Amino acid sequence: MANVTVLGGGSWGCALAMVLEHNGHRVTVWEISADAVKEINETRELKGKLPGVRIPEDIMFTAELESCVKDRDLIVMAVPSVAARSTAEKIAGWIEKGQLIVTVAKGIEEETLMIQSDVLESVIPQAEVSVLSGPSHAEEVSRFLPTTVVAGARTKETAEKVQSFFMNESFRVYTSPDMLGIELGGSLKNVIALAAGMSDGLGFGDNTKAALITRGIAEMCRLALAMGARAETLNGLSGIGDLIVTCASRHSRNRKAGMLIGQGYSMEEAMKEVNMVVEGVYSARAAVALAEKYGVDLPIIEQVNQVLFYGQSARDAVMELMLRTRRLENEELSWN
Repeated sequence: MANVTVLGGGSWGCALAMVLEHNGHRVTVWEISADAVKEINETRELKGKLPGVRIPEDIMFTAELESCVKDRDLIVMAVPSVAARSTAEKIAGWIEKGQLIVTVAKGIEEETLMIQSDVLESVIPQAEVSVLSGPSHAEEVSRFLPTTVVAGARTKETAEKVQSFFMNESFRVYTSPDMLGIELGGSLKNVIALAAGMSDGLGFGDNTKAALITRGIAEMCRLALAMGARAETLNGLSGIGDLIVTCASRHSRNRKAGMLIGQGYSMEEAMKEVNMVVEGVYSARAAVALAEKYGVDLPIIEQVNQVLFYGQSARDAVMELMLRTRRLENEELSWN
C-alpha cells in the first residue's frame, strides 16, 4: 500500500482517486475550496460533476495542502492546467528529491508555451515528473468502465512505476518515452473538439465531423512533429484516441462548449454554461503561437481562435475552411 495524494478535487481528480483506492492505496485528495471538501466529506458525492457516483469512505478530502504533500509515494497533479504553475509553486518547498509527480491535466501554458510536465520540472526540478493521458472521461472512469491510457516519463523505470500505481482490470495503462507527444496530443485535441462541437451546434452532420477529426489529427501531427514529438504517439491513445472520444462524447466539455458557440453563445457564455474548465479555450491561443514559432499551418485551430477571440461566427469559420486553396491531401504523396 502506497501513500498517494491527488491535487485537485474535480471530476478527473476524484475519478483517479477512486482508481488508486481500488488498487489498495491510501489516497488523500486536496481541494482548494474548504466548502467543497466539507460537502464531499458529508455526502461522498461530487454533485453536478459525477452524478450517481459514490466516492469511497476511505478516500480522504482536505483543504490543507502541506500535510498531504509531504512524504508521499505519488502526487497526482489534477488541477486545471491554468492552475498548474501556481499550485506547483505552493508545494515546491515540500517536495523531496526524486519524489514522483504525475500530471494528468491537458493544456499548454499560454504565456510560456510550455506543456504541463515542463512547467512542473521548471518549478520543482528535484521531482521525478511523469504524465498520464488518453481517452478517459471521468464519468466513465469513476464507474470503472474499461478505459485505456498511456503513461509517459523520462525513464522506462518511472513510466512502469506509474503504470503499476494505476493499472487494474478496468484501467489499462501502456507506457511511452514520448512525453512531449503525449501532452501535445492531449492538449491540441481539445481545440479540435471545440470545432467539432461548433459543427454539431450548427446542425452539420457526420461528414463534417469526420472531416474535422481527420484533418484535425493531421494538424496535431504537423505541429507535434515540428516540435520533436513522434508520429506514433499522435496516432495512438493520447492523439487520435483522445481526439475521437473528445469530439464525439456527450461527456466532453470542450465539445459541449463548441456546440453552444455554434448555437450562438459567446465563448464566455459557453464556458459559464458548461460550468467546468474548458481546457481547449486556454490551449487554442498557445497552439497558434506555437504554429507561428515553428512555421506550421494549422487552419482548423486558427479558425477556432478567430471564433473564440476575434468575433468570427462559427458558420463563417467553416466557409473559410471549405474555400481554402486547392491542395493535395498529403504533401508527401505525389505522382511519378
